[in-house]
Amino acid sequence: MATQSRELLESLFRSAVAAAHPSRCLPPHLPEPPGRGRLIVLAAGKAAGSLTEVAEQHYFARMPQHRLDGMAVTRHGYGRPTRHIPVIEAGHPVPDEAGLAAAEKTLRLADSAGADDLVLVLLSGGASANWIAPAAGISFADKQATTRAILKSGANIGEFNCVRKHLSLIKGGRLARRAYPAKLITLAISDVPGDYPAVIGSGPTVPDPTTLVDARTVVTKYRLELPQTVTRALNDPANESPKPGDLAFADTDYRILARPADALAAAQASARLAGYDCVVLGDQLQGEAREVAAVHAQLARDYAAQGRRIVILSGGELTVTLGKTRRGRGGPNQEYALALAIYLNGVKGIAAMAGDTDGTDGGQGLPDDPAGAFIDSTTVKRALAAGLDPAAFLADNDSTGFFNGIGDLYTPGPTFTNVNDFRAIVVDTPSW
Repeated sequence: MATQSRELLESLFRSAVAAAHPSRCLPPHLPEPPGRGRLIVLAAGKAAGSLTEVAEQHYFARMPQHRLDGMAVTRHGYGRPTRHIPVIEAGHPVPDEAGLAAAEKTLRLADSAGADDLVLVLLSGGASANWIAPAAGISFADKQATTRAILKSGANIGEFNCVRKHLSLIKGGRLARRAYPAKLITLAISDVPGDYPAVIGSGPTVPDPTTLVDARTVVTKYRLELPQTVTRALNDPANESPKPGDLAFADTDYRILARPADALAAAQASARLAGYDCVVLGDQLQGEAREVAAVHAQLARDYAAQGRRIVILSGGELTVTLGKTRRGRGGPNQEYALALAIYLNGVKGIAAMAGDTDGTDGGQGLPDDPAGAFIDSTTVKRALAAGLDPAAFLADNDSTGFFNGIGDLYTPGPTFTNVNDFRAIVVDTPSW
């Protein structure tokens, strides 16, 4: 694709990511260390390594190291160098043994907290997979199978987390129960539409508004085929999550450090500096990636017909429902980009990118998984010339294979933060 359009789109993405990086958003919110007890840092998610790195540097100058304890777990490839608090890399989106062991140690640290201690939870998207502690009677293999089933179903993040919270010893407010009676402060980077604390990382430190009935409704809605142990657990009243008024939340505080809206605002400012008008469709878009792409393609066509020079920005979390073949690879951002290219069908002057701000979109859980993809007016033409049928790749949910075939995958590597999807469409005077 044209170098000029790609450079602009990538610069907008990087502006969005920088606005949510822990080095910028965390320091103003770090609390004073406790006067007598320990500071116990418990971190999870794709930003856990960088959050812990920044927090550790901050507290080294403010308290003796022997009163600083903790544990961080993040996605493979997202670790950061720390001197005192260990950072463990684990599986995402499907949990692995490393995450299981890290969650066990996290719970032991929470259990050890006393009234004089401060438990500081540093939370970011991805924590649901990184903190894996199956409820009684559920094997680790059954928990993995459940995760895979929900990932394939097209369920949104709220529905996904509703089920996970009722199959866990750490999610849905249960970490707060384990840390009581210590004071507990949660500092979170939001990756969910609406920035709801009960959804971010499956809400391990806040009351859970969802119920076992809600979880069973999700299972029915998507006709999920789950292990029998999981089905039994979702019918066991002992697995109901703690609700508002529970004593565990008596001395807790929750603050959001960065939101998807903050990332879009930074990208909007960069677009205007580059000389473009800008329209922001919001940071809470949900739905099937290909269906949203159809709407956005028509919007871009309308602006092009008006002769506008404009950037269309949007965030949120789209979904992909896998077809019957299930042969392909890719995530919602890549599928959105492929569908967008098909719907635009070579309209001059329009280029776009879609990428996950954490640096990986779907993939195989590897650090070099693609974050998303670029398109422009030549995408379909170049693909056909290379013997690639865009519609066939979309039918197979193989957006990674498609964009890899024409060299338009975006692979920035880990960004060490996570504020959900980022999409930008540039409508300009045709020059490519």
